[in-house]
Order: sequence, then structure tokens, then C-alpha cells
Amino acid sequence: MIQKHIEIVKAPDSEKPFAIIYKPAGLPSAPLTSDDKENAFCQAAQLFPELLQVHGRKEIEHGLLHRLDTATSGLMIIAVSQECYDFLMQEQKEGRIIKTYFAECNMTTPECETAVSEYTAGQEYTVSSYFRPFGPGRKEVRPVTQNSGKAALNKLEKPVLYTTKIKILEFDRQKNLAKVECKITNGYRHQVRCHLAWYGLPVINDIVYNQLSKNKKSTEQMHFCACNIQFEYPRGDLNSYDRKDTWT
Repeated sequence: MIQKHIEIVKAPDSEKPFAIIYKPAGLPSAPLTSDDKENAFCQAAQLFPELLQVHGRKEIEHGLLHRLDTATSGLMIIAVSQECYDFLMQEQKEGRIIKTYFAECNMTTPECETAVSEYTAGQEYTVSSYFRPFGPGRKEVRPVTQNSGKAALNKLEKPVLYTTKIKILEFDRQKNLAKVECKITNGYRHQVRCHLAWYGLPVINDIVYNQLSKNKKSTEQMHFCACNIQFEYPRGDLNSYDRKDTWT
């Protein structure tokens, strides 16, 4: 198996004590146990051991601000000082960290009751729902709205509304393909991928949420990446970082 390695987009320094890393698809974001070293966080800790002094939500994740699905490539923030971590965690809770994703998608029949039948390039659409775990081992999620059945509503882990803003950059109706950009501020597991599929734009090679890719091998990379992250640190100083994948 080829070992996957993170890339350092921005190294921490005294004025901006955080690292921006790029995680390749197939590499987990964080350890599951203290002995688990095959992940993006532990690779970052080898380069910047000071981040191990940060106390985070989970003891073994230290200054990790957020995670990406293992199958998703893209940008992540890791704080290397407690002050920076506490500040950015509050920014994230208050919706001031903006994460942008780029995806290449199939175009299928939407399940979302508010989806439009005719897409328009350059148009931005807003998709909002709650989420509930789904399937064997609760490995998938499904969107839930107030119009969902009582059984689905009862399975909500917490009544938090999650919103994804979807902008269609371009599409080809003959091939039923589209390139899209999505923005979120608060995130749930698989949120963007699930919302895209619900909206009729499942990600190419997403073997979980794209019915056209269910029989594909998991080694085929999804056409989906976390391509930009924006946040203020300190207050009033906007930081923006880009790393966009392309697929052929």
C-alpha cells in the first residue's frame, strides 16, 4: 500500500500559531486511539510537536479544529497554541469559519423537495436539513426536515439545522455532469456529499451516496475536495487558503 502524506500549506509561527494542512484522500483525519498513528493529525504532530500541548475537545486530537471524511481530500486547520485553539473554536461555533468544497457531480433526479428541475450556471442554491444516522453501523447519514416522517424525526441525534450553499459553476446536460462549489459554516458528518446527492448532484465516485457509483472500487478517488478555508485570526485579520484538486 502506498503511504499517503499531508502537505503543509501554511506552517505555524508566533503571529499565527496554526497550521493549514492538505490531507490526501484515503488518509484518516484523526486517530481513533492513542496508538493510531496513520492519520493526518499524527503526521502534523511529528512536524509541529508543540500542537500536542493544546487541550482540545478530544484528548487525542489536541488542536485539531475539524475533520474531513477519510475519502475526502482537502484543507484542515490545526492550532498549535491554546489561545488560538480556543479563539478559533468559538469562531467555528458562531459560524465565522467558512469552508468551501469543489466537486464534479453526476446529474440525477433530486430527492430534495425544494430542488429545482432546471439548474442555472452561476446560480447559488441553499439546501438545509437536520441529519440522522442511517444503515448498518450508522455509517451513512440521511437528511431530515420537518416534513419527514415521525420515525425519521425521532432518530435525530440533535435538532441542529445544517445548511449547504451550492453554486453550479458549469454543467453539461448531454453528459449529465456538473461542476459545483459548496460552502458551509457548521458541518455534520458527510453533510456536503449527502446534500449534493439529495439535491440531484451526487459526487462522481462517491460509493456511499451516488447510486451510479455503488459498484465502483473504493480506490477510485471521489471528485470532491475541501478547496478553501477562510477565517479571522486575530479579529479583523482575514486568512484565506486554497488547495484545489482536479481530476481527469
